[in-house]
Order: sequence, then structure tokens, then C-alpha cells
Amino acid sequence: MAATRGTQALTKAGIAFTLHPYAYDPGAEKIGLQASQALGLDPDLTLKSLMVEVEGKPCFCLIPAGASLSMKRVAQAFGGKAAAMMLPAKAEKLTGYHVGGISPFGSMKRCPVALEEAPCRAEKIWINAGQRGLLLGIAPGDALHFLGAKAVLLSS
Repeated sequence: MAATRGTQALTKAGIAFTLHPYAYDPGAEKIGLQASQALGLDPDLTLKSLMVEVEGKPCFCLIPAGASLSMKRVAQAFGGKAAAMMLPAKAEKLTGYHVGGISPFGSMKRCPVALEEAPCRAEKIWINAGQRGLLLGIAPGDALHFLGAKAVLLSS
């Protein structure tokens, strides 16, 4: 398991995290749910990283593995009127990560981040570490602070 730009950035910043490798299934319909099941984690605390565009500007949304985004709430969270999912190829180019391994930590382009508010009340959340088959566990407050993120309601 190699270090990723995300884990390197967190280490450099002195942020505590744990690494959790799992057998990535490229055929899984819902990668976040597959990851939470493989590791025996609560899917409500295992967050998927989704790239969206709000008024054409790239943004990260972190929501529970089994949840769906509300584009209306996403647009509101980032101060826009309309939001749409980003095409996978564009998300890969902007982040420098592959779909299934996209992480807000160490992304090639720094983008605004919103994190679903409910998991922020937990002691620990799990987010992709920047590599397929690798999650990191982190305190929500540390993730919010490091990413300059806001905790808001994003799911429908």
C-alpha cells in the first residue's frame, strides 16, 4: 500500500488518521457501500467523494455511501442556483485520482468541499485516501478543518 498525495498532505499537516485497505471490486455498482461492507464499517459514516459543478465551478461533496445527492441542496451549499454531477474524466483530471479512488485530500486542484452534516457528529468517519481499495479514518473536525469544508445537508 503506497502513500497517496492525500495521506502525505495529512501527515505533513500533523493530522491523525488511520488507513484501512480493502479488496476493491471494480464491478461494484456502489463502491462506497462495497468498501463499508468489506471493512465492516457503518455505511452512514463511510463517505463517498463526489465531484460536482455548481455554476460551472468544481466542488467536492462528501456524503454517506448509501445516500443520494440533492442537487438543489448542493447548489445552495455552494451559493449557486444549479448543480450537476461532474463527468468522470473531468473529475479524474482535476483531482489526479481515478474514479473509485477520488479523495478530497491531496487533490491536484483545490476545490470547495461540503460534508454531509450528520456524520460530523461521529467520533470518526471514513473517506477515500486517494487510491482504489484504501480508506482513511479521520475525526470529522480534523477533516473539516484541513479541507476548509462546511458541514451541511446535501443528501435527499
